[in-house]
Parts: sequence; C-alpha cells; structure tokens
Amino acid sequence: MGDLTNSQILVFLVQITLLLSSARLLGELFRRIKQPPITAEILVGILLGPTIFGRISPSAFSAVFPQSSLQYTMLDTVAWLGILFFLLKTGMEMEFSAVWRQRVEATKIALADVFIPMAIAFIPAYFIPSHFLSDPSQRFLFALFIATVMTISALPVTARVLHDLNIYKTNTGSLIMSALSINDLIGWVIFTLIIGLVNQASPDAARVFYIVSGTLVFSYICLTWGRKASHIALSFIHKKGYPEPGFSITFIALLGFLCGAVTLAIGIHALFGFFIAGIIVGEAKSLPSRTRQLFSEMVHAIFVPIFFASIGLKIDFISNFNFPLVLMISSIGIAGRYVGAWSGCFLTRQNRENYNLIAVAHTPGGEMQIVVAIIALQLGFISNPVFVAILAGAIISSVILGPWMSSALLRKKRMLLFDAFSRRNILPSMYGPDKETILEQLCETGAEHESLPNAKILCTPVVECSYLKEESIKEGAAFFAGEILLLRQPMIVMGRIPKGIPWEESGEEIHFVFLLLVPYNYPMIQEDIVKVLLDIMKKEGVKTKLLEAGDEESLWEIIRGETLNCYIPLKPRI
Repeated sequence: MGDLTNSQILVFLVQITLLLSSARLLGELFRRIKQPPITAEILVGILLGPTIFGRISPSAFSAVFPQSSLQYTMLDTVAWLGILFFLLKTGMEMEFSAVWRQRVEATKIALADVFIPMAIAFIPAYFIPSHFLSDPSQRFLFALFIATVMTISALPVTARVLHDLNIYKTNTGSLIMSALSINDLIGWVIFTLIIGLVNQASPDAARVFYIVSGTLVFSYICLTWGRKASHIALSFIHKKGYPEPGFSITFIALLGFLCGAVTLAIGIHALFGFFIAGIIVGEAKSLPSRTRQLFSEMVHAIFVPIFFASIGLKIDFISNFNFPLVLMISSIGIAGRYVGAWSGCFLTRQNRENYNLIAVAHTPGGEMQIVVAIIALQLGFISNPVFVAILAGAIISSVILGPWMSSALLRKKRMLLFDAFSRRNILPSMYGPDKETILEQLCETGAEHESLPNAKILCTPVVECSYLKEESIKEGAAFFAGEILLLRQPMIVMGRIPKGIPWEESGEEIHFVFLLLVPYNYPMIQEDIVKVLLDIMKKEGVKTKLLEAGDEESLWEIIRGETLNCYIPLKPRI
C-alpha cells in the first residue's frame, strides 16, 4: 500500500463507483425489457471507454481512466476477481446429478454440438486474412481457437429464457440444460488445452501429453472424490456451529483458489479450475440454499458488472469494428451451434417436434464466449477486430434467443404430456375439507412460478372442468382448468389426497386433483389433457401405485413413467 497515493486510490474509487452504478442501473432497465443484463454492462463500458467518452472528451476520459500501468492493474485485478468468481458461480449452477441421469442423450447432443460447429467454423477461420491475426505463424491454433469458441453456448442466458417460457423444469428443458452443461465442460477442456499450448514457446509431445493427461486426471478426481470431500467438509462446518454463511462462503472461495492454482500448475488457465470447483461445491447437499443464493447475489451484484463493463474500457469498438468479420463470426457461430444440436437430437430418442426448440436453445454465445475471448485478447492471441467480432456475435445471439425460442415453441404441433409436469408442482399429501380449500392449495403452488400472478388472482379464471366430469369423478379424480395469458406452455399442478374427500352431491371420494393452467392461445388443449390423464387413470394398477407411493420422489417416478410417451396435439386459437 506504500506505493499507492491518495490520488490514485481516489481515481480507483471513482472508476469503481462509475462502472458499478451505471452497469447496475442500465442492467436493471434491460432486465425489465427481457434482455440480458450483460448487454447493458458491456454497453456501459463502450459508452465510458475510448469508443464514446474518449472521443467526446479525451481530457476528461484521461482524468477518469488515466493510462497508468498501476491504475490499470488495480481495476484489472478487481475485474479478474469478478470473472474468476463468475466461473465459480456458473459451475455451482450445473446440476451434475441431473446431467448424469440424462447422460446418454445429453452427451450425444453435446458432442454433436461441439464437433460439428468446430468443423463448420475451422475452414473459414483458417483462411481469414492475415491482417486480422496477431501472429500469422499460429494460423492453425488460431483457427482451432475460433472453432472452439463457436462451440461454447451461454448456459445462463438459455436458462433464463427457459424459465421465462415455463419449460425449465420440463423433460425437454432438463435435457437442454444437461446437454449445455456437458457442452460447457468439453468446450472448457479444449479451450484450456489450446491456451496451454499457446503459452508454450515450442510445445513438444511430452508437454502436450502432460497438459492433456493432467487436465483429464484433475477433472476426474474433482468430479468423483472432490464432490464427496466438499460435502464432508461443509457438513463438518455446520456440525461445529461455525458462523454462517461466512464460513461456507470462505470455503467456496478457498476451493476456487486451490483448484485455480492446480490448473495453472498443470499448464491450463485458472478459470477452468474455478469452474470445476463450482461443480464440486454445487453438488454438496450440505451447502444451504441461502448460502448459494447469497454467494450468487454477491457475484452478480458487484464483481460481474465491473468485469463486463471494464471490457469496453480496453478497446475502441468503432475503429476495430469490421462488418464482414462480425457477419462471418456471428453466422458461423449461430448456424454451427444450431446444426450441431439439431444433428445431436437426431441421434437421440427425442420427439422430432422438439428438435427445433433444442437446437435454438444452443445458439447463444453470451457470457462464456466473451470470457474466452477476453482471455485470448489479454494473452495477445487474437487481435482487437477479432475480439470485437466475437463480442458482437455473442451479444447478437443472446438478444435474439428469447423471441426465437418463443417462436419455436409456438410452432410445435404437439407436446409431450410429461413436459407439463414438474417436481415442485406435485403435492403428495393434500388436506380438505372441501373443494374450495383444495383449489386454493393448488393455486398457491402454481403461483410460485415466477411468470404467474399470486394465488388469489390466479384462482379467478380457474373453474372445474365440466366435460367428462362424471367420468373423472368415478375414477377418483377432479380437474380444474384456466387460461392464463402469460403462459407459453401448459402447466399441471397435481395433488394427492391420501384419505380422500367426498365430492359435492355425488358422494364419490376424490383422491387426485389436477389444476391445468393453459396458454390463452391453446384453449382446446385442456380437453385433450383431461382425456389422456383419464385414460392413464383407467389403466389397471395405476391408481393403486399412485396412492401407495411413499414419498414425492416415488410419486414423481410413477408420473414420469406413465406420461413420458403421451403426446398432446397443439391447436392454436384461430
């Protein structure tokens, strides 16, 4: 601290205040119009950087962002902490257990979505004009790097759109997230190996073998023994009664630093170590959800906005913007990832109706592409125009994802009934005494979805299904339905009443209740859903299995087994 003057500290604090406040305010505005906050954060950097602020008032820009190596290092250090913790948080959000359950189909899609985009991107990248290359002698590695960048999809961006469309927890949504998670893991391994080779002046076969084998061994140890060890460590922290969430957050950060140091020692980038550390700790059941939430909020509230906003301070985007290059990078990225994921679907047992939706979900580049590009830029591996083209391609693909996926969802001609269910919408032990109370409980559960109104408002359009009512009551089931304007796909809330309750004047006992929330543009779908569900209830032994299921997990597995091959036609309102 002795080398820092008060004026240097003042400038640093002004920089942080200006970047963070602007990024957060503009990010919130973008969030409200359903656009990724990252776009706003990068835009802030462009406005405050040499592109706009530096052009309008060079003297004021130099006063706020002086070209001092020490001043630059101070801000860059905070930005690097931001991206390290961002990768740690991203790893924590990867549900490795869910990925493992769908590993066969997800791996087929992920592998196709890695190698097909690489093949599509490699040739145009290899023949790119020499003036776009930092080092023309590394043309092959450059083409391999660009090909790898084109495989990396924006898992957080896709996850948010899946949430908005109410399909995140569906079978298709789960498959998309599992495939993207495997895609991320494979992409990061390839990328870190390339960077490791770039950092070697003349890598020999022994060095290459050391980097590759070291990366694979490190990943295997972390994803097997490391996951168990982190669970034991966090359980120990809780049993000893150490202050929370402070101790757990400290443990998470230390694990990230340790894994980052190990990967650097292997010869690959520390970011991969932080990403793996996030997967390790994210799988620990002993990590409280409150701690996860606090850590994620801390990263997104402070570090991530500063990192992405600081990107715009490094480059003049106007002088480095080359339209043909941006068009090429954007086109081969989006097209390659779409074709790759679509081809992967062809290798699975997925309904052909879902091919387009799954393929579109893999198209955004988003944060991860930008992170990879900024690392390559700082290492001098890519030129400023190439970086700007990758950045533009990532932003374009992220911005168009929401409307594109919404359109893909509307064009589906039928849907899998299982996709309308989710674990959180299963109530295994409901109580009476009357159907009004039952309906209130169903609506309270449905209202927990972020795109739906509160339970009181939600109940207003919901009525008991009059069609097939007598037939359904004989089967011990009652159905409620309502058209919801904000929904994009049908959602079913199911409740089980173990002791049963008499249903109105019929006197029949009801053990199962279903709340069908359907989009406004598919009014006829509720009748089709009721008919299919009744057919399932009539099957021999199904009602007995549902009543005897011991817990929510058992009940969920029965529902999954009975609805996984049932399809509902989608007939939009004309």
